[in-house]
Amino acid sequence: MTAIWTLQTATSRDLAALLPLVRAYHAFEGIVLDDAARSAALCRLLETPTFGTLWFVLHDGARAGYVAICPGYSIEFGGLDAFVDEFYLEPAHRAQGGGQAVLALVKAAARDQGIRALHLEVARDNARARRLYERLGFEARAGYVLMSTDL
Repeated sequence: MTAIWTLQTATSRDLAALLPLVRAYHAFEGIVLDDAARSAALCRLLETPTFGTLWFVLHDGARAGYVAICPGYSIEFGGLDAFVDEFYLEPAHRAQGGGQAVLALVKAAARDQGIRALHLEVARDNARARRLYERLGFEARAGYVLMSTDL
């Protein structure tokens, strides 16, 4: 039997269910953020649709993770673009084709939202994720480095 991967839009009523998933992702990536700041950021995203979309990832109907995209605008890409801000699958749901299936769903949803380009970040040492993203058409942009600063 083939596993079924789907997305379910999260709302502000889902905060309690999201927090453990986001906390686990942050621990996995080494992101230091306290729960109050994490909750505040999630609440703003969930309550302000123009900031982005956050979905639960469902594997055969059970919550298996989450993914969020946050839009911007790019002259270079000819309109709306978005970052896959966070993408997390619980360890028990990895290596089952979920990454590929979920990103295909995210790409379709982004196209439906009028988004013309999708970007993501991946840890330099996460070779497995990099191979997945490359198979799905994501590529490092030669000559460019994403740089950030806190404000």
